[in-house]
This record gives sequence, structure tokens and C-alpha cells, in this order.
Amino acid sequence: MRMFKLLIGTLGLVLVGALGAPEGAFAAETPKLDTGDTAWMLTSTALVLMMTIPGVAMFYGGMVRKKNVLATAMQSFAVTCVMTVLWMIIGYSLAFTDGGGMNAYVGGLDKMLLRGIGVDTLSGTIPETVFMTFQMTFAIITPALITGALADRIKFSSLLVFLSLWMILVYAPITHWVWGGGFLAEAGVLDFAGGTVVHINSGVAALVGAMVLGRRRGYGTENMAPHNLILSVIGASMLWVGWFGFNAGSAVAANGSAGMAMAVTQIATAAAALSWMFAEWISRGKPSVLGIVSGAVAGLVAITPASGYVDPFAALIIGLVAGLVCYWGAVVLKPKLGYDDSLDVFGVHGLGGITGALLTGVFAVEAIGGTPGLLEGNAGQVLIQLEGIGATIVYCAIVTFVLLKIIDAVMGLRVDEEEEVTGLDYSLHGETVQ
Repeated sequence: MRMFKLLIGTLGLVLVGALGAPEGAFAAETPKLDTGDTAWMLTSTALVLMMTIPGVAMFYGGMVRKKNVLATAMQSFAVTCVMTVLWMIIGYSLAFTDGGGMNAYVGGLDKMLLRGIGVDTLSGTIPETVFMTFQMTFAIITPALITGALADRIKFSSLLVFLSLWMILVYAPITHWVWGGGFLAEAGVLDFAGGTVVHINSGVAALVGAMVLGRRRGYGTENMAPHNLILSVIGASMLWVGWFGFNAGSAVAANGSAGMAMAVTQIATAAAALSWMFAEWISRGKPSVLGIVSGAVAGLVAITPASGYVDPFAALIIGLVAGLVCYWGAVVLKPKLGYDDSLDVFGVHGLGGITGALLTGVFAVEAIGGTPGLLEGNAGQVLIQLEGIGATIVYCAIVTFVLLKIIDAVMGLRVDEEEEVTGLDYSLHGETVQ
């Protein structure tokens, strides 16, 4: 019976080839909604939103001085609200539609105000509403990360104006370059979940912002230690859990790629936390709570671009390297260069993102992500990764600098001395933590 079926099937293929297939017989199947993929992406979207509120809000809020904790948490919450509206109005369209003759650099305006997206509109196997909202959570957390470098001294009004313009002019175009069919996607840059789009982008903007804004008053002479590390531990833990939505969710399906991304995320995060902890233990004599949670975030950052392309052994190496590099960035590089990145956004997100993006080109496994890296004989992938890193750094740095200078000239960036000394909680928001 099996031989008979095989013979009939073979004859059928021969006849189709000889007589010609009916029109549309081999046309691509119309995408269909997959409830499993949709359920996973709904979950991932909620997890990534949790990374900003309350994750970043608590992580950053615990690391500032007590007089600025409410202002810092307020920044994360307000950014969530503002970026949601801007993404709906124009950000999603600029990032994920065809920009015509400018498509290499930015998308179009076809989906402004989410025009044309309905209940039955699909993006692959999931509703486009879910894909749009998932990407919205990335557009929320990226500007929120920048606030850590500007903590304790920036005007709330100026911050909102800056980050609004930054999302439209920097975040949305770079997202299009990498994920929306732009020139970095065409070049073959590998960024599974945001090494360039989120972390290098926010890290470079944070560095530029810290340098333009200047040091906090009392920097280097006053005690600026974190006021409540328990808040930071809780926030970092929420980031760790939420990051599974960030990385595994970027598979946009409930499949093996999501499973591998989840596994390598856990491994790299733990390795980086231990790497930072032991580096600090050796150099300073004691392992700190702030150190181990910072190391964990460094590992999460570094594995982000690689999570859909590497195996568990590579994740272990990426985590170990990221912990050391980011520790050096926060403890050695920052004091040597003298900039005041309040909460080490560049040291962790900028350097961690660069490290992860480069090592993605080294460790990428063709059987996992479809592209071989240096260790599988494709040395050119490292150069492609460098192109993505370089383009992101240059564009982000220039536009960020120009935006900050314009805003400073028009409305001022920094609170006055009395407000800064009193604390932003009371000065800007009329509230305090007892």
C-alpha cells in the first residue's frame, strides 16, 4: 500500500510538471492566525512593559538619592505614557512601513494613527495590533533607559520634549534600518532583540546627554550613594524576568527559536552577574549588591542582539565578557574620562550592547539563526556587525547632540542650583518620600 501511494504521488508530480500546474496551485499560502503564537506574544508584550513600569522605575529609583526618587520614577512612568501616544501617532509607521525612495533610511506615513490596522489585520501569524504593541514596549523602554544618565538635574519639561523628539528622529529611523527593511537589514546586520536599536542607541544618547548636561552639583565631593538598594534589586529582578519577553518574544512565535533565546538569556545573565561580582570582589575586597545586579543587567544587554543566533556555550562566554567589560566601563572608564553618567547607562547599555553586537558576529550559528559567524568561517559577519554599531553610534550621537543644544537654547535643560540642592521630588513635583 505504501509503495502504491508513493507511485501515485510521483506520477502526480510528473503530470503537473508536464501539463502545467493550475493557476495559483503553488502560490504562497495566505498567512493565518496562530493562537499559540498570539498567546505568547500577548504575554511577551506584557512582560516587556513590566520592564519599564515598574522595572526601570524601581531599578533607577533605588539608585538615586532619596530626594530624587519620586522624580526618577515619574520619568519612567511619564515616558511610558508619552511614547505610547507618539508610537501610535507616527512612530510605528516610520519604523515599520515602506518608505518608498527613502526606505533604506526611514519608513513612510501609511500607518499614521494606526490607519488600516483592524481586528483581522495580521503581521505574520499574529494580529498586527499585537505586533504593534509589542514594538511599542521597545519604543517605551529605550528612551526610559536614557533618563538614568540625566538623573538628579534635568528639567522634567525639557526631558519630555527631548525624548519625544528623540524617539521620532532617532529611535524610529534606526528601528527601520535594522528591523523595518532599511539599509542595515539589507547589509545583513544581526540584531535579534535590540543590541543596536535599544542598547547602543540609548547608551550613546545617555553619554551625549550626560556630557551636554554637565556633572551633578557635588559630584566627586558629596555622598551620592543609592538610597534604597532593595528597590534596585526588585527592579533588576523584574528586568530579568521581563527580558524573556524582550528576547524570546522577538522570535514573534512560540517555537524553538523562542526557546533557545530564553535559554541563552538566562545563561548569559547569570554569567555576567557572577563575572562583575568576582571582578569587584577581587579589586575592591567585597562583592556589592549593586555590583551583582548591575552585572546581571549587563548580561541581559549583551545577549540581546545574539539571543536568536547563538548556542548556550556562546551565551556563557558573552555573559562572562560582558560582566568584565561593563564593570570596567562603570568603574574605570567613567572616572578616567570624567563624565557624570549618573546611573551608568553608557557603561552598562552602551558598552554591553557593543560587546554583544560584536560577539554575535563571532558566535552566530547557522543552524540556529540561519547565518554563520566568525567561528563557522564567516569572518565578514564581524565587519557587518561593526557597520551596524558604527552607523548607530554616529547617527545617534549627532542627532542627540543637536536636539539637546536646541532645547537648551530654547527652554533650558537643567534645573537651577536651589532646585537641584533641594531635590527634584519637591522642587519639580511638590512631593517627598518620608
